Amino acid sequence: MESKKGGETQLVVFTLKGEEFACHISDVREVLKVAQVTPLPRSLDFVEGVINLRGEVIPVLDLRRRFGLPGAERTEQSRTVIVDLHSRPVGLIVDSVSEVIRLPQSQIQETPDQVAGNKTHLILGVGKAGDRLLIILNLERILSGEEQIALDDILFAAREAAAGG
Repeated sequence: MESKKGGETQLVVFTLKGEEFACHISDVREVLKVAQVTPLPRSLDFVEGVINLRGEVIPVLDLRRRFGLPGAERTEQSRTVIVDLHSRPVGLIVDSVSEVIRLPQSQIQETPDQVAGNKTHLILGVGKAGDRLLIILNLERILSGEEQIALDDILFAAREAAAGG
């Protein structure tokens, strides 16, 4: 983890299908209500589309679909978490955002293989907050190299179209 031994880590906690996940607060730019998303043709199946956030075209991913979970109706609690992914803003649609917490490093453990299955690379660790377990995501690995390139190509085309080029 990024903190010193014995230090604390600040995490943004969110839910997907009733499970609690978290990511480092330093990776989060802001949390928004789910806005109107413009779909992108020929996109990856978990790419919802793009939003215009203060003049910036930002891709939006459905984190449920990314993790192979069943889709769900968007509710008043649904949120788009704007994160920095490979130094670029990306929106992640989650079921809800519940809190920001501080966890001592001693409460964060390596990911047991039986928890993550074949998605171990997406998880930094498991945090224990009281009797709750938080799956701490490795946002840098949400997209594979090929998926990142495909997303970049799609975004380039979307920006060109928006610019009238």
